[in-house]
Amino acid sequence: MDWGMKNRLSRIINPKTGKCVMLAVDHGYFQGPTTGLRNLGKTVNPLLPYADALMITRGALRNWIPKDVNVPIVLRMSGGQSILKELSNEIITNSIKDAVRINASAITCSVYIGGEYEKETIANLSKLVDYGEDYGIPVLAVTAVGKDMVRDARYLGLASRICVEMGAHMIKTYNCDNFEEVVEACGNVPVVMAGGKKIDEKSALEMAKNVIDKGAVGVDMGRNIFQSDNPVGMIKAVRAVVHEGKSVDEAYKIYESGK
Repeated sequence: MDWGMKNRLSRIINPKTGKCVMLAVDHGYFQGPTTGLRNLGKTVNPLLPYADALMITRGALRNWIPKDVNVPIVLRMSGGQSILKELSNEIITNSIKDAVRINASAITCSVYIGGEYEKETIANLSKLVDYGEDYGIPVLAVTAVGKDMVRDARYLGLASRICVEMGAHMIKTYNCDNFEEVVEACGNVPVVMAGGKKIDEKSALEMAKNVIDKGAVGVDMGRNIFQSDNPVGMIKAVRAVVHEGKSVDEAYKIYESGK
């Protein structure tokens, strides 16, 4: 990596801890005004001081996020379908020039291994990697999981490794048994965990603890933070697990104390 790409990655992954807590709020690109993000600014802005990076679309960024905010942006650059259609039928929706204008620290798209449009989404990732190499912007590949796909180490390892082989600089994938096998499949490429659907807070913290213990550099949580009954307390608790190595019980007390 050249200096610019390394520098952008260091904004996302804290150089002191080697870890990151990314906040994902890009759900509206296919779910619309989903629960917790109907008024995205009201929900997200109080969380920004505790996020190492914000994963978001360009429209949401420009409409709801203050321009003077000091948080690295991971810009969602794929879309083209809704929850009413085949989710894997995505295209690249942004130009690299727009990512530069936004001052993105990373760019991202979803790759649907096993999906109907698998080849097209791999091509999307390859296009972003070329963009990123030209402009020194790292690419986060999201191993998207369709409703009929099993979230086990064999599948997630396959999906993650393909993204690494295409040149992705970071991988976002899901928790599973034997998660360390997924991390191993990615070699030196850092892995962050996708939070997935909303579950109870203690289970979400246990999930975060599991992946950190098994080699992930961090988490990219959305619904398990912004749909919590105490979003600020929850993101603080997640930070305690990721950056401070706190136990699940210690982190859960942080979540509860903020109610």
